Amino acid sequence: MRFTSEASLGGVREQLFVLGEIPGVLWTPEDAVGSRPVIVFGHGGGRHKKAPDVVNLARRFVTECDFAVVAVDVPGHGDRPVDEEYNRIATQNQARVEAGEDLAPLIAGFQAMVARQTVPEWRAVLDAVQQLEHVGVSPVGYWGVSLGCGLGVPFVAAEPRVRAAVLGLGGILAKAEDAGRITVPVEFLVQWDDERVPRDQGLALFDALASADKTLHANSGKHGDIPEFELDSTLSFFSRHLA
Repeated sequence: MRFTSEASLGGVREQLFVLGEIPGVLWTPEDAVGSRPVIVFGHGGGRHKKAPDVVNLARRFVTECDFAVVAVDVPGHGDRPVDEEYNRIATQNQARVEAGEDLAPLIAGFQAMVARQTVPEWRAVLDAVQQLEHVGVSPVGYWGVSLGCGLGVPFVAAEPRVRAAVLGLGGILAKAEDAGRITVPVEFLVQWDDERVPRDQGLALFDALASADKTLHANSGKHGDIPEFELDSTLSFFSRHLA
């Protein structure tokens, strides 16, 4: 892990890094010493590791919970190089939607393909972050909705260090087997009028989770309309399970 820049603002230390070819960012309390829980943050499709909503929630985890937060640009996003294969598939999918095909299966297939690269990358980043003195080996949480859910379900299923997860805005397609391997506490977000993920598929994914401790949070509105108060719930959820 090679740090490329560092800044502090309002009690939060932000460190940009590169691990191999993976660009990422780590947020920790300023002057942090010793181990602390870490949240792995999966950004949404078309977004990046420092999207405003990512930064806002990451800073709240740091200032209100004393956690660390790490996020990376997934392939084809942010500071990653252009991936011609991903662009080709995205273009093909858009054309298929315009021709009348169902959007959800196309999204699910694309996310499953990206996850095959992303899951081992996130595990490597977590290895590196936990070697840092101001993070250390401590409980891990995962937060990710939309694309972050599509990649997060296989990640949480594969990574035993994750103790709790917030997921949502994702459907059952291509994820049922992985969902059945998730047994940690889960808070799951559904937008009742989601135009990208049919409601029944989101509910089916929640049902497929093998967690004995799982809670469904359903709110009216479209895909990107998660209410602000759900962020308060997120902080409370991880504080209960990781702190």
